[in-house]
Amino acid sequence: MQGGKLYVGNLSYSVTSEQLKELFSGCGEVKEVKIIEGKGFGFIEMGTQIEAEKAKKDLGGTQFMGRSITVEEARPQREKPRGGRGGGFGRRY
Repeated sequence: MQGGKLYVGNLSYSVTSEQLKELFSGCGEVKEVKIIEGKGFGFIEMGTQIEAEKAKKDLGGTQFMGRSITVEEARPQREKPRGGRGGGFGRRY
């Protein structure tokens, strides 16, 4: 796991950063909370690797705001292709 970062999925669209921070603070120090608006997921950065493992174990699959949340190790963000038109739409051959 990279530095205590976690992916949290199946979130209620009405969840706030404060609510998520409060939930995860039971497992240790919460350094950062980032909710992706309108997508139902977000990211939590815990203080240590051990705290992140505890949060994953303790909170994965639990009910939060009426939903069973997913807690997994966050994967590194993929690089987006640069330049060009991208996607191939609108090309003529």
